[in-house]
Amino acid sequence: MTMSLFDIAGRAMSAQLVRLNSSASNLANAGAVAGSQEAAFKPLKPVFQTVYERQSGRATVGVVGVVQANATPQRRHEPGHPLADAQGYVHVAAVDANAELVEIVETSRQYRNNIEVLETAKSLTLETLRLGR
Repeated sequence: MTMSLFDIAGRAMSAQLVRLNSSASNLANAGAVAGSQEAAFKPLKPVFQTVYERQSGRATVGVVGVVQANATPQRRHEPGHPLADAQGYVHVAAVDANAELVEIVETSRQYRNNIEVLETAKSLTLETLRLGR
């Protein structure tokens, strides 16, 4: 089976959606606290791979999965907090809200670029069909 332009752009859009959902989850958990380092939210990062089609030489992107980043939560002394450990510390999710916002903006731009690819391909296909009459 040969990958069409529509397949390639569709897979790219699916990958961007995973990327956007990961960043949205990270942003939603920014500032979340836990009673231990192990229980603290760890940022999610999608893992992508290039998917090649040997026959045509075309390539697109595939999503391998979503993994937790190896980020150390910030330890903050708040002895009155209900989740504080025996020493009075809470562990805050290691999420950089600014970096996640930048990621969301970049992801939405990439998604929009793929929409434009699909719109252009559709227009060219329709124009080709009109010329063939």
